[in-house]
This record gives sequence, structure tokens and C-alpha cells, in this order.
Amino acid sequence: MQNPDHDPAGRFAPRVLSVIVPAYNEQEVLPEFHRRLSEVIALLPMSAEIVYVNDGSTDGTLQVIQDLRKHDARVTIIDLSRNFGKEIALTAGLDHAQGDAVVVIDADLQDPPEVIPELIRHWEKGYDVVYAKRTAREGETFMKKATAHVFYVVMQSLARVKIPADTGDFRLLSRRAVDSLKQIREQHRFMKGLFAWIGYPQMAVPYRRDPRFAGETKWNYWRLWNFALEGFTSFTIAPLKAAGYMGMLIAMAAFFYAAIIVFKTLMFGDPVRGYPTMMVTMLFLGGVQLLAIGILGEYVGRMFNESKNRPLYLTNSYSPAKSILEYEERDKRVSLGL
Repeated sequence: MQNPDHDPAGRFAPRVLSVIVPAYNEQEVLPEFHRRLSEVIALLPMSAEIVYVNDGSTDGTLQVIQDLRKHDARVTIIDLSRNFGKEIALTAGLDHAQGDAVVVIDADLQDPPEVIPELIRHWEKGYDVVYAKRTAREGETFMKKATAHVFYVVMQSLARVKIPADTGDFRLLSRRAVDSLKQIREQHRFMKGLFAWIGYPQMAVPYRRDPRFAGETKWNYWRLWNFALEGFTSFTIAPLKAAGYMGMLIAMAAFFYAAIIVFKTLMFGDPVRGYPTMMVTMLFLGGVQLLAIGILGEYVGRMFNESKNRPLYLTNSYSPAKSILEYEERDKRVSLGL
């Protein structure tokens, strides 16, 4: 399997690993997360940068990241001007990551950093996307597991792009995959779908998802519903087709029912149904119409947002990792024979 991240002789020559960590109100878990991640990185035969993206946190998350940077030159800080959401925070991290391989991981320690070496081993074999697939979801309620299963089943059946089930954002991307994702600048972003959409050789690595280490999840059921809606409208037009088919079937049924009423009235003098039947029919058809208009409105609203052509995010500051800059400067000196 060929991969542009390999040298012509087929030997893997890694330079830098970037680890992207979106963080929103994660002050309680970040110190432990950074400790465990640093222990993993220390054993890797490559340089590394750790890209923390502060997604408009309202607690002390930014201060914690700044303190981490004081003691670790590998830390990069991207401070977004407000809370743009996790998908945009991931995009900001991908835009600024300098590594030959890029790992995306959450800060809550549900995704264990100790899996990263396994992701790298498959990357070395030539895979551009190595995603972590959950075999267990510890600390999650039955309802959340059930709704997640339903979401993946529906997405698999409706979307043209097959999104692997039981996978989150935890994965490794090659430089080729990252550069491809950076070309996609749509406002409404469903990153799990985009990771699959770019194609390239992909590989799953099974792992057990741990309970959250500290703090509270930011994903309540309302946010999960909107997240699922984003996925459906971003990667399939099936709801629009369903609304059209439903309207056609109801129109056909109404036509045949009207023909039956006319026939019975002409042949047998059967009186027209009364007020209750008329009200139920009107309310039913009105509800169907509003549902179809609502589905159409979701797509039109996304078209409206895309037409504004606004930047995906704004930053208060960007502080690149010192070790990465020193590493690249050393490479320049070597190439010049200095």
C-alpha cells in the first residue's frame, strides 16, 4: 500500500506528531489528561506538538492550558474568540497542526491516550485514516447508547458515505488526509462524515471507552439531537425525498377517497361526512404540510448560512509549539549544510 507519508525506499520516516485536543470547560481534567498524554508521547520515536483548542471556555480552561505551556514547550494554544462548537474547534486544530500525522482526541479521558501508539503502527503500514472503534461505552446511560445505535443505523441506511458505527472523533490522520480536509470549508460541519467522505485507506482499531474522568458532559439530549440533525442534513437528502414521497402518497389516497365519495353519492345518495371527519382531515394534511416545509426549511437555512461566506472561526490568539519551530529551524540548517 503506497502512501505519500512514506519515503521512496518504503521506510517510514516520521518527523512530527500533532495531537489536537478541543477543550470547552475542561479545567478539572486537563492536568491529568496532559500527564497521561505526555507519558505516551515520551515513548514515541518522533517529535510532537500538542494543539489545545480553547473553544470559548467560561471557566479556567485557558489558564490551565497556559500553565501547561509554561512547563511543556510542545504545547500549542489556539484560543477561539467564542464558543464555536466542537466541530469548528476540530477544524481550527486541523488548520494549525504541523505534524506528518495528526491525532484527534477529546480531553475528558474517555478516549485513552494509551491507544495512540496502536494508531501510529497502522499509519506506518500505509493507512491514511486510523479510527478508534468502541467495543464498550463505560459510564453512559442505556438511553444514550440506544439513541447512538439508532443514529448510526439510520445514517448507514440513508447516507451515500458509509460512516463507521461506534466511532467518535478519536483517530489518526495522515498529512494527506489533513490537507484534504482543510480544503472543505463548509459552515455546517459533521466531522465524522467528513472523515469518511475523503476516502483513502482507512482502518479500525478497537478499544474500550472509559467513563469521563472528571467534570460533566457537554452533550445533553438536545445538543445530541441537533448534532444528529446536522449529520442527516449534511450527508443525505433522504428527508427531502421522504417528504416528497409522503406528499405524493397522501395526494393519491385523497384522490381515490374523493372518487369513492362521489361514486357513493351519485349511486346511493350517501351524504357527505360531517364536521369531525373534515376537521381531522384538514388537521392531518396541515400537519403533513408543515412537516414537509420544516424539512425544506432546514436545508434552505443551511444554504443561507453557506451563502454568507463567513470565516469558520476567529481567534483571540495563536501560540505555536516552541519545539516544533526549533525542530523545523534545525531541519533548515541541515538542508543548507550549516
